[in-house]
Order: sequence, then structure tokens, then C-alpha cells
Amino acid sequence: MAVSAPSTICLLRLSALGDVCNTVPLARALQRSWPEAKLTWIIGKAEHRLVQALPDIEFIVFDKRGGWPAWRTLLRELRGRRFDLLIHAQVSARSNLLAGCVRARRRLGFDRPRAREGHGLVINERIPAMSFQHQAEALLSFADHLGVETKGIDRALPVSEPALAFARRHQPLPRSAVLISPASSHSLRNWHADGYAEVADWVVQSTGRPVILVGGPSDGERALGAEIQERTRSPVTNLIGQDTLEQALAMLQRSACLITPDAGPAHFAAAMGTPVVGLYAATWSRRSGPLGSLQHCVDRYEEAAQKFLGKRAEELRWGRRLEFPGVMDLIGADQVIDRLQRLLVRLG
Repeated sequence: MAVSAPSTICLLRLSALGDVCNTVPLARALQRSWPEAKLTWIIGKAEHRLVQALPDIEFIVFDKRGGWPAWRTLLRELRGRRFDLLIHAQVSARSNLLAGCVRARRRLGFDRPRAREGHGLVINERIPAMSFQHQAEALLSFADHLGVETKGIDRALPVSEPALAFARRHQPLPRSAVLISPASSHSLRNWHADGYAEVADWVVQSTGRPVILVGGPSDGERALGAEIQERTRSPVTNLIGQDTLEQALAMLQRSACLITPDAGPAHFAAAMGTPVVGLYAATWSRRSGPLGSLQHCVDRYEEAAQKFLGKRAEELRWGRRLEFPGVMDLIGADQVIDRLQRLLVRLG
């Protein structure tokens, strides 16, 4: 549905890190088709760190943990402003309340099957419904609906020279190291340390490639990394909690591949052109896996649906999470090694 070029656009996508990463192509598509339009992005505080270097975008940063002062700041930023177009690309209750604070003539949001938490109350136009659509492709559906071309859009996130230098220091040989980012922010999506250790040992002993553990500074991530390191028989480098978000992007860009559960780094790596062996059982890679690497993923979501709910995966609500204790135990180390071996042979 082609529309005349708007002068002002408000893009609302607060979180999470992986979804914000997958929103970057939408922002770039809008900028390429409508270069004269002023683009404002309302985004979460943590997520802003991921995209703050993107050029020609005004960011309004909302601190989700900031309470009423954060809302006052947002209202002050929006006071007296009216946009030609609001693209409301999130369906959480918080984001829907935020959308209600944005004054815009056209208010484009998700289709009815994917809308919830009052989403339909703050929009007046919807993207078309699409069954079993990947989340990254759903975000690009906003551009498609507006008649904005998306082919050839660069998905990579900007990385500075100091961050690249950090990656070169820890990975002297480009496209050699296998990175493992073992933890998601949802603990029931995490695979176990024994599995990661077995895979790391196989990489070092069978391929001679270095293995580097990466991840954020949370206590849970540090603990899982330490446990993996304790259980490996081969040397691995543990950088968990020792890099910035931008340095992590540079590390992913320089690596051979990444092994990770359903978490932001899967999408970061995919955006930087690095293949991902994703580990999925609590969620379905068909919806939220790393775009461009779905064929490398170990996915046991369909088995999990049968085991924990007695249903076929296609019978569940699209996006249903199966975060049950033990669900990730459906993934075996041999399955991960098989996917990884195929990938590394192809990479040469």
C-alpha cells in the first residue's frame, strides 16, 4: 500500500535487544525511501546502546525501570509534537501505553491475530495478517505495507575502530574462532554446561579452532561460563562480562560462527553476517531464530510441544513459549556437533 512521503515518522520499538536489532532494517528502509523525512525512534534504555550510532535518527530513550520520572521525561519530549506516521511495532502493555502518548494522524500497528494488551486501541491501521511469519520478516511487513522497498537493506550494526581492535586482539585470525554465548535472559531457554563443554572439546580437538565464551556481566551468565570452563578438557577463553555491547558485535563479526540459545546475540551475529548454530526447544526457531541461519539451528520445539503439552506445534498460539524445566535437555550434544560440523566444513 504505497503512501505519500511523510515528513515526520515515529517508530516505537522499545525492546528486546534481538527484536531491536531486527528493527534496524525497517529504519534503514524508511530512510532510504524517504530521505527527507525526520525519523524519531522511541526505544528502551538498554536497547539504545545497541543502535545509538545509527545516523540521522532522533532517539527518545525510555527507561523501563525509571518509574514515573521516566514517564514525565517521555511526555516532556513529546509535548507539542505531532507526527505524520506512527509505526507501532510492539504489542506489550507498556508499549501500548506509550503509543497512546504519541500524537499521529496515521497509526500503523500489527494485525489482529498478533495484537494483544490493548494494541488495537492505539492504532488505526494494520499490517496484513501472515501465518507462521518470522518475527524479523514481520517487522519488515510495516515497510511492505507502506510501499517501502526492503531489498538490499544492510542489516549490520555500526562498529567503531576501537571495538574492532578489541576483536582483533582476541581473535588474531579472522573467521577462525567459534564463539559460544551460552545464556539467555530467560534461564529456561539455556542449555546445560555439560553440553556446551562437550561441544567446545569437540571443536578444539577435532578442528583445532579456538573456542571463546562471550556474554553479558550478569551473575547467571558468569556462573554458567565458569561452569563450562571447569568441565572442558580443552582450553577455552572466557570473556563473559569483559566486553561492551559494541565490542561484542565486533567479536561476532570476526568469528567463524556462534553457538547460542534463543537470545539477542543470535540476532546480532546474523546481522553482522556470521552464521549461528542456534539452540531451540523452549521457543521455535521458525519464528525467532537467527535469520539466514535457520538451517544451522538445532530445533526441538515440535518435540517439546508434544512432550509438555500433548499438542502439535502448529496447534499452539504463534510465539508460544515452552519454558518448562528440562525442555532444553531435549537437545543432545551430538545434534549440535552434527550441525556445527556441517557448517564448519562449508566454511572451509
